[in-house]
Amino acid sequence: MGQEKNARRLKDSEAMAYGKYFRTSPQKLNLLAQIIRGKSAGRAMIDLEFSKRRIAQDVRKLLQSAVSNAENNHGLDVDRLVVAEATVGKTMVLKRFHTRGRGRSAAIEKKFSNMTIVVREAEEA
Repeated sequence: MGQEKNARRLKDSEAMAYGKYFRTSPQKLNLLAQIIRGKSAGRAMIDLEFSKRRIAQDVRKLLQSAVSNAENNHGLDVDRLVVAEATVGKTMVLKRFHTRGRGRSAAIEKKFSNMTIVVREAEEA
């Protein structure tokens, strides 16, 4: 009875967190994703903590969620986690108008973004 369980998309040594509707453009969010890609999870948290970008605190929360998922749901060692992937996608756009001179108007697009962070347990070197 019911539907079968979906197959796991990630490896056993990986965990993921997905954040929706970040109130920033994908281009700006991707700048933060570039900062944390390939770094250890602890180092990436520190970099996001001291970043001057407004959206960095939301990305830090998402990374913390991915680390918590790895620890609690998959039993991975937190000290050995590395940010394997950080991908950004675009989502909805709020379209607004700003009045201008001579009866004209200008379009304003307020963009939203999605972000996926995958953390992986590093292999012994």
